[in-house]
Amino acid sequence: MEFPLIRTGIGQDSHRFLPEESSKPCIIGGVIFEDVPGLDADSDGDVICHALCNAITSVTGVPILGGIARELCRKDGITDSRVYLERSLDSLQQQRLLHVAISLEGKRPRFEEKIPLMRSKIAEILKLQLEQVGITATSGDGLTDFGCGDGVQAFCVITTVG
Repeated sequence: MEFPLIRTGIGQDSHRFLPEESSKPCIIGGVIFEDVPGLDADSDGDVICHALCNAITSVTGVPILGGIARELCRKDGITDSRVYLERSLDSLQQQRLLHVAISLEGKRPRFEEKIPLMRSKIAEILKLQLEQVGITATSGDGLTDFGCGDGVQAFCVITTVG
């Protein structure tokens, strides 16, 4: 009897905030947070999308952020991290996503009210049911740069089967 190949991927990403006077929007999980400046990155800096890309890379070995995303950003001027995430799904080939768990750390912005919307947007991009996407958040209690309000960090764990 042949068993399906189950894999687990882990990804992380973090970005500092731009100066307060920056006009770049802060986008996390495909959702705009208006009470903080944007994240310092060549792209929109969406740490959830980037952590998901890195988790997919850890399953497939295909360099998404260092390869595909860099090319899309530099060559085509695409800075929307959701596009990178959509492209990363192609690298899964025969693997199918079963579940995504995301953990955010940052003193700001306040995540709680927008977690349902972030879950919905990520589930839509990944073509998953809402219950297959979990997002938690912590303030970090001032213990790290993220907990002090200097930026945002995301960790992601994915489970695939194929």
